[in-house]
Amino acid sequence: MNPGGPVEEAGKVASGLIDALKAQPAVLALTLANLSMLAFIFYALHGAAQYREKILNQVFENGKEMQQLLARCVVPTRTYTTEPIKPLGEALDPHKSLGDAQ
Repeated sequence: MNPGGPVEEAGKVASGLIDALKAQPAVLALTLANLSMLAFIFYALHGAAQYREKILNQVFENGKEMQQLLARCVVPTRTYTTEPIKPLGEALDPHKSLGDAQ
């Protein structure tokens, strides 16, 4: 077995790739553009994730403060009676128009 087999094969592949890129410089430019675009997308998504996490933490804090405020509110007890509800009168009758109120 050849002692430099895998390294030698990798070197041949790398030299073949470099020769191909020398013949087609547009491929090299597009490859670099794609790699830079991937790096930018990763950076943008990372920033968006941090912003989203910050906003969610603020929403949870706001909810927690709201819950604490509502817990301190005193709700008066409501008394229920058996008396029927009295009508408001003719002034607020929804079946009469404003011109008929003479």
